[in-house]
Amino acid sequence: MNREDVTQLIRSAKRQKKCSWADCAAVVGQSKEWSTAALLGQMTLTEEEAKKIGEYLSLPSEAVAILQETPYKGSLPTSVPTDPLIYRFYELISVYGTTFKELIHEEFGDGIMSAIDFSMDMKREYDPKGDRVSIVMSGKFLPYKRY
Repeated sequence: MNREDVTQLIRSAKRQKKCSWADCAAVVGQSKEWSTAALLGQMTLTEEEAKKIGEYLSLPSEAVAILQETPYKGSLPTSVPTDPLIYRFYELISVYGTTFKELIHEEFGDGIMSAIDFSMDMKREYDPKGDRVSIVMSGKFLPYKRY
C-alpha cells in the first residue's frame, strides 16, 4: 500500500459514510482546509489524529501508519493543471502573480510568503447574483537574509 492507495481508500470510505471533509476535520481536530490537505496526502498526521480518522473511516492499520509518514508534497499530475477548477488557480497566478510579488515586496521587502507557516480559510458567500468562493490565505513573511 502507498500514499495514493490511502487517498483512494479515504475517498471511498468518505463516500460510503456520506460524510464531508468538515466532518473528517472535526474528527482529526484541525481546520477543514488543513485536514483535507492531510487526508489527500499533503500533510503528516500525528499518531492520535491518524488513529481517530482511521477508526472513523474504518481504515486498515497500514493506512493509519502511512498517514503518519512525511509525504512527498505536490499532488498535481501535470505541470499545467487540466482540471478546470484547479486550472483557474493556475490562471489566477499567471495573471496576478506579478501583482502579488510587487505588492508584497513593496510592503514587506525582499522575501517570500511561507507555505509552511500558513493558514487558509475557504467559505461560501451567498449572493443573489451567484454565490462566490472566498479564500483567505495567510502566510508568514520570510525575508531573504543578507550574509
